[in-house]
Amino acid sequence: MAKVLSYGMVGGGPGSFIGVAHRKAIALSGKANLVAGCFSSKMEKSLKTADELGIAADRTYSDFAEMAKAEAGKLDFVVIATPNNTHYACCKAFIEQGINVMCEKPLCFGIDEAEELVALSKEKNVVFGVMYGYSGNAMTKFAKQLIAEGQIGEIVNVNAEYAQEWLIDQLDPEQSATVKMSVWRTDPKVSGISNCVGDIGTHIENTVAYVTGLHPKRVAARVDYYGQPLDLNANILVEFNNGVSGNFWCSQVATSHRNGLALRIYGTKGMLEWHEENCEYLTFCKKGEAPRIMARNCGYVYGRAAEVARIPSGHPEGFYEMFANIYDSFTSCITKKAAGEELTAADLDFPKAEDGMLGVKYLHAVIESGKNDSKWVEVK
Repeated sequence: MAKVLSYGMVGGGPGSFIGVAHRKAIALSGKANLVAGCFSSKMEKSLKTADELGIAADRTYSDFAEMAKAEAGKLDFVVIATPNNTHYACCKAFIEQGINVMCEKPLCFGIDEAEELVALSKEKNVVFGVMYGYSGNAMTKFAKQLIAEGQIGEIVNVNAEYAQEWLIDQLDPEQSATVKMSVWRTDPKVSGISNCVGDIGTHIENTVAYVTGLHPKRVAARVDYYGQPLDLNANILVEFNNGVSGNFWCSQVATSHRNGLALRIYGTKGMLEWHEENCEYLTFCKKGEAPRIMARNCGYVYGRAAEVARIPSGHPEGFYEMFANIYDSFTSCITKKAAGEELTAADLDFPKAEDGMLGVKYLHAVIESGKNDSKWVEVK
C-alpha cells in the first residue's frame, strides 16, 4: 500500500474559498492527510479552523515561520493558500526547512523573488508546485495531446480570454462607495501591481502555455483602471517564442460573464476550442470538416485525458477534480522522489515553480506595457 502523506496548510481559515478547494481536492484521492496548519494570523481563528478539521492544537499556529521550523521533518508538503503578499515569505520559510510546497498563484510579487524561490527550491531539492488549476482538466490535457500529435498542424494564432463581471460595481461611484467588493484583491499592498491580470490573466498565459507549449516573448497591452488603484480589464497582443501571434483579453467588469476562461487555438490543419464553464467538452475541427464536440471520458478520448477521468461521462467533473488531478501528480512525485524511484511524465504533470516564475514575468511585462502607451515589452 502506498504511503499516505502528511501535509500542512497556511491560510484557508474562516471564510476561505481557495483553502477549502485545496483541502477537498487533496481528499478526493486520499493520498495525504492534513495534520498541521497556520490557518490565520490570529490564533483564535486558526484554532477554530483546526478544531473544525480535527487538527491538534499543538500543531496549530498563528505564525507561518514558527510552523515551518516546528514542522520540519514532520510534513511531506505544505499548501500556501494565503493572499498574494505573503506567498514569497511563506514559500521561502518552508523551502528553507526542506518541506515540499504547493503555492497558490501568482507565485509572488517580484521577478527577483520568483527567481530566488526557483533557485532555492533546486538548492534544497524540494518539489515545488504552483496551483494553476486549469491544467488539471481532462480536456485541456486532451487538447495538449492533440496538438503534440500534430492534429491541427502548425499553430498560426491563439485567441484566449477570461471574462468575469464580479467587479462591475466598481465602475459605479454610488455602488462602489456603499458595497465593499473584492476584499483584498483591489488593494495594491496585498494584491501587488495588478488585480485583473494577476488574478485571472495569468491563468490565460499558463493554460495556453500548458496546452500549446508556447510562451509569450513580448506583449503590447492596453490596461484599464477606470480610476481604481489596480486594473479591472486588459487587452493584450502577444508574440510567442516561435513568432506566432495571439490576442488575450481578461476582464472583471464584463457584464453577464461569470468565469469565462476560453481558449481558441488555430493551426494549419484545424482548430481546438475549450471553455472552462463547459469544461467537459472540447471542440475539434479539422480543415474542411464539420466541427466535432468531444466529451470527457468517452472511448475516443485517450492518453492523460483518459487517465485522469474520475467518473463516467455525463456525470460532470469540475473545479475540485482539476485541482485533484494536479495533486495526484504532485503527491506521486513527492512519494517516488523520496523512494528514489524514476519519475514518469505523469508524475511531473503539474505546474511547477518555473511556470509560476514565467507567470510573474508575463504579468510585469503586461503592466509595464500598459503604463507606457501599449509599447511592446519583452517578457524576460
